[in-house]
Amino acid sequence: MERNGHILSGLGASLARYGRTFSPTGLAFALTFYCISMTPSLIPREWLYQALLTGLSVIGGYAIGTFLGWVLRRFGFRTPWPPSVTRVLWWGLALATVVLVPWFLVLGSHWQNDLRTLFGMEPPGPLHTIPLLGLALLLALVLLEIGRTLRRCTRWAARVLGRWVPLRVARLVAAVAVTAVTIVVVNGGLIDGTLSALNSVYAKADETTPAGAVRPTSPERSGSPESLASWETLGKQGRGFVSGGPSVAQIQDFVAGGDVIAPADVMEPIRVYAGLDSAATDSAPDSAESLQATAELVVAELDRTNAWDRDILVVTTTTGTGWVDPSMSQSLEYMHGGNTATAAMQYSFLPSWISFVSDMSTPPAAGKALYEAVYAAWSAKPADDRPFLLAFGISLGSYGAQGAFSGLQDMSARTDGALFVGTPNATANWQFFTDNRDPGSLEYSPVYEEGRQVRFGTEVGSAANIWDFPGTWQTPHIVYIQHASDAIVWWSPDLLWREADWISQPGPDRMEMTWVPIVTFWQVTFDLFVAGDVPSGHGHDYREAYVDGLAALGAPEGWDTQETTRLRDLLGPQASQG
Repeated sequence: MERNGHILSGLGASLARYGRTFSPTGLAFALTFYCISMTPSLIPREWLYQALLTGLSVIGGYAIGTFLGWVLRRFGFRTPWPPSVTRVLWWGLALATVVLVPWFLVLGSHWQNDLRTLFGMEPPGPLHTIPLLGLALLLALVLLEIGRTLRRCTRWAARVLGRWVPLRVARLVAAVAVTAVTIVVVNGGLIDGTLSALNSVYAKADETTPAGAVRPTSPERSGSPESLASWETLGKQGRGFVSGGPSVAQIQDFVAGGDVIAPADVMEPIRVYAGLDSAATDSAPDSAESLQATAELVVAELDRTNAWDRDILVVTTTTGTGWVDPSMSQSLEYMHGGNTATAAMQYSFLPSWISFVSDMSTPPAAGKALYEAVYAAWSAKPADDRPFLLAFGISLGSYGAQGAFSGLQDMSARTDGALFVGTPNATANWQFFTDNRDPGSLEYSPVYEEGRQVRFGTEVGSAANIWDFPGTWQTPHIVYIQHASDAIVWWSPDLLWREADWISQPGPDRMEMTWVPIVTFWQVTFDLFVAGDVPSGHGHDYREAYVDGLAALGAPEGWDTQETTRLRDLLGPQASQG
């Protein structure tokens, strides 16, 4: 018993000594950032994401507070508090922690429930309070100790160098050296090693075939026996794309319910696709030579399938894995009675967020290579005897697709219309239209040049409000569809230090947010990973918006809002299965 008492006493003394190593200013900021981290952002958060977000926010707040305290001391602002005042301040901070930590846990749970209700989601399970707080504290302490270790290394290096050079020079050189070594270790070891491992994992995944996908027998599909792009080379997403979609019979059943297209006129939709290995070049898959060869193979597939005789041709830039959103292609094919052709090619097998982080240049290079190859062949056809030409991309595909165009004038000259969905914030054309929006229009729903040619659809569950402008909509129509709650659209490194306009503009499916440096950045960063795991019409799920978007661009003659509603009802949230 006495031994246990000594152990507890020693442990208490160790904890007390460790506690005295903390900056009181840093702890006050850490508590403030903890409270703010519990506020709602764009997407409802599970406890695990909340724990990681809170831990990063807490250590960020502690770093800011500690740095500010250091700056004040360096400028001579030292207040010799009497011991009694110091104790009162420490007890006040402790009391604030005891009150605010559980209070904001409860508030955070309430806010998340409100956000789930806004999204039409079920309430979450238990709050997991202990795991949440435990993981957040552990992450913050681990990052703190890493920072302290680097600081100790810097001081040691400065002492060694101080034997030969002035102390201030030694400190500067030591800080630069430790920073450089840290960057090399993180980039060359941790990041590159992780990317290499992920590359290996997803390369294997790309060799698989989606459940239910079988090699097509129709010559209108790439991967068929007649195809120039073999089934084995299409990649996982390519095989899923060419084997999916509605059958002729299914399209006939739909058109029979209206009077726009006769069932007898329904055709087998053309879907052409080339994978990373389809063109069989000796160059790296992401090289300019390989991208060009793959794009030319897609054009050869369009020639083989007589795609130039179809009513509408959509040039699609895929997402990172090579995925073509089946909701778009299904909407297109039902709307036009199968008198369609969709062309796409793969430039990577990595998920979009990895592709975006590791290689921002390849998606626009691929989008440019494919569109220009198709456009060259298309423009060589007689003007009155070629398909209606659309450019399309969603998410990273939107970023890549817009790489083919220098601006609005280029889009107008070389397309019959364009549909860009869930566009990442870093996309140059999107940024230009958004930054130069008409005065008074909102960032999440901008109006550019009174909607004369470029229009943004932001209505939850559809894109119907792209028509809500007075005056004539000049052709070709350029349509952007985005949700106020889509983190893919709103994430930007600038959130670390700058408040974006959309923060203070609550949208139809978003609660009001308060921008705080670091915290808001991490909130939106974690929203990225779950932006697609929400009901259709919210976040990054646009399944029910394609019918409206495509109808605004090039619907067949006789198509009206009743047909739009009928097709949207047919597809619904299940559209992603084809």
